[in-house]
Amino acid sequence: MKYRIALKRTDEGYSAWCPGLPGGWSQGQTEKEAIENIREAIEDYLAAVKDSLQGEDVREVEVIV
Repeated sequence: MKYRIALKRTDEGYSAWCPGLPGGWSQGQTEKEAIENIREAIEDYLAAVKDSLQGEDVREVEVIV
């Protein structure tokens, strides 16, 4: 699965966020570290969503943009 992320250089390093996920923000001292941190944040978010859907009737839809 791929998610679009945005990176911005800051005075402290790099800020990274995933516009498609609520609260999907992270940072790092290097671009590589920021990307790894946002990847982990996305994984944690998706794991929490999966846990919250346990026992529910879940369906998938395809969206073409």
